[in-house]
Amino acid sequence: MKKLSAEDESESPARLIDAKIAALGDWRGETLARIRKLIKEACPDVVETVKWRKPSNPAGVPVWEHHGIICTGETYKSAVKLTFPRGAALEDPARLFNASLEGNARRAIDIHEGDAINAAALKALIRAAADLNMAASAATKPRNKPKGA
Repeated sequence: MKKLSAEDESESPARLIDAKIAALGDWRGETLARIRKLIKEACPDVVETVKWRKPSNPAGVPVWEHHGIICTGETYKSAVKLTFPRGAALEDPARLFNASLEGNARRAIDIHEGDAINAAALKALIRAAADLNMAASAATKPRNKPKGA
């Protein structure tokens, strides 16, 4: 296994997300940190990545994946937005989704300063998104044909 250099390690997704949370330094950082913890509790095998790094957003967007993207965590001036790319296919009995409701695939949760987070419902939604990704991943894997077929 290749050992990460100090530079590579400082650019690891976990450190980039840590840095983003620290740089926010307000309720948005606290909210993103809490969401991150809940995601890891709901799906211990989740993989953290950072995508869409560019000059206008050098920290990029935190992304949590398990057999595909579960959700992204964007921060705006007045909200922390969790976007589920396949959210329209998920059951949401607690009605957490409150944004991007018009599309056929995506759904999002906008969390504003002072909003309470329904931890149990969010964790259930995270698990459902991971399960949906796993089912889709299993369905697209090539199957070995039996010998003689």
